[in-house]
Amino acid sequence: MEAYGKFASVYDIFMDNVNYEDWALYLEKTLKEYGIQDGLVLELGCGTGTMTELLAKAGYDMIGVDNAEEMLAEAMEKQMESGHDILYLLQDMEEFELYGTVRAIVSACDSLNYITEEEGLLRVFSLVNNYLDPGGIFLFDMNTVYKYEKMLGNTTIAENREEGSFIWENEYDPETGMNIYGLTLFLPREDGLYEKTEEVHYQRAYSQDKIKELLEKAGMEVLEVYDAYTKEAPAPDSGRLTFIAREHGKIEQE
Repeated sequence: MEAYGKFASVYDIFMDNVNYEDWALYLEKTLKEYGIQDGLVLELGCGTGTMTELLAKAGYDMIGVDNAEEMLAEAMEKQMESGHDILYLLQDMEEFELYGTVRAIVSACDSLNYITEEEGLLRVFSLVNNYLDPGGIFLFDMNTVYKYEKMLGNTTIAENREEGSFIWENEYDPETGMNIYGLTLFLPREDGLYEKTEEVHYQRAYSQDKIKELLEKAGMEVLEVYDAYTKEAPAPDSGRLTFIAREHGKIEQE
C-alpha cells in the first residue's frame, strides 16, 4: 500500500485544520530576518503545494520537491490556477538534486519525520547543506517524541464529511521511535457508492538533541530551536518544533 495515493485528492480537505497562512507568514518573516528577501527557495516535501504557493505569492522563486506523484499533480493544478512560476520535481528527499544552490530551504508539516532512519536524515541534511548558498538558511519543523507518545499514541481518529470519510489508526513504538498511521479512506463515486482505499504512512520520532546532532554532523550551524511557528523556547509538552540552521562549510557527499 502506498502513501498519499488516493488520499492526495482529498488531502487539502482533511488538512483544513492547518493554518498554512500563518505558518507561511512566519517562514517569510523569519527568512527576511536573516536577510533573505527574495530569490530561490526550495520546499522539501511540498505535497500539494499549498505552502509553496503562499511563499511564491510572497515573492520567492519557489522549487518544490516531493516523491508522491499524486500530490504533485494536485500542486500542478494549483499552479495552473495561480499562474505562479514554480518548478516541481518528483524526487525523494534523501536523493534530491538541483541544478545549483538556493538561498533557503524550508520544510513544513513534519515532512522530515517521514525519514525513518538516522542515516537517511543525515543524508537529507547533508544535501541541504550542499545545495544552500554560502550562509543560506534551512528552516523546518518536526514532530516531537512527546507528540507521538502522548498526543497520538495508540489512538484511532475517524471523520465523516461530504467529500468522503476516513479512519486513521495510529500505532507508536517508543523503543524504536517508529509511528505507523493506518489510513482507510471511503471516497464517493459517481454511481453513489463509496470506494474503499487503504494507505500506510511511516514516521519516526527524533529527539531535539538528535536532530541538532545530525545537523551539525552534516556541517550545518544550528541557530535556533523554537516551539513551532513561535519565538518561544521548546516546552516539555511541545508537539512540534521549528529548527533554524545555516550552511556552514560544505561536506563531501558519500
